[in-house]
Amino acid sequence: MKKLIITTFLVILGFTMIGQEAQYQESDLEIGKFIEGTLTLPTVKEANSLIIFIQGSGPTDRNGNQPMMTNDGMKKMSRELATNGIASFRYDKRIFKMEELKLKEEDLTFDDMAMDAREIIGYFKDKDQFENIVIAGHSQGSLVGILASDDNTDAFISLAGAGEPIDNIIVGQVMKMAPQLGDNARNAFAEMKAEGKTSNYSPMLESLFRPNIQPYMLSWMKYDPAEEISKLEIPVLIINGTADIQVDVEQAEKLASANENSKLVILENMNHIFREIETKDRLVNTKSYNEPNQPLHPELISVITDFINELD
Repeated sequence: MKKLIITTFLVILGFTMIGQEAQYQESDLEIGKFIEGTLTLPTVKEANSLIIFIQGSGPTDRNGNQPMMTNDGMKKMSRELATNGIASFRYDKRIFKMEELKLKEEDLTFDDMAMDAREIIGYFKDKDQFENIVIAGHSQGSLVGILASDDNTDAFISLAGAGEPIDNIIVGQVMKMAPQLGDNARNAFAEMKAEGKTSNYSPMLESLFRPNIQPYMLSWMKYDPAEEISKLEIPVLIINGTADIQVDVEQAEKLASANENSKLVILENMNHIFREIETKDRLVNTKSYNEPNQPLHPELISVITDFINELD
């Protein structure tokens, strides 16, 4: 009897999994020498809209993961949106190609990121498969997406994007984590702006100011996200969460204030990687960055789906 119950349970589970998988199909896609990603298509109906997801800072892959940190945030979003009839393309940042293509870190610029995103937009526009092409940038990817948006882009979504230049954001983050280093970071950025480089920084800030990365930081610092988003004349959705310990809600409000076409949505208890965190415990929050089985915030997918449906 026990064996029969177990067998029945496994059969039911198998049918459930098959039903879930049948709601989307995925294929790997290479666009140019720098871009490899995954196209996720709904099987429930033909998609009118495609979302192009742009990842956050650091070595973040198409699924939202980094070395020693797996949360699958972007993969989960793509698949759940597909169940609502929305297609998506998520891709690895070009830094994953640096060794293969013999690219040097000091030659990388922020504008390269925007150029890659524009190439993807152009690729799908030429395919003429979708009525709407939507850019959705997460964290650093928000500014990349703003810069990449052009006449071929029908809408833009900012996911935990900053509303101030990156040097202001980093100084604020350093102040919170190590107040004694805040002034040092501010002075180093000031020297970079004035001289094009800096050497007057604490060894504890080496990851931010090492010589090889300074050209990239300089190319990033020149952009003010609020100023850039004010130029967009397409529908804009700005999402942030009250449990985000990397990008404060105030940053989303700055972006929204700068663009009269924008809609601001603040999700209660959502953190930086789209999970619901119902405690102020920072350890619990950061632990979720490496818990891929934890579900997305329960309201996130519906907010994005409603925005996309309004475009049709």
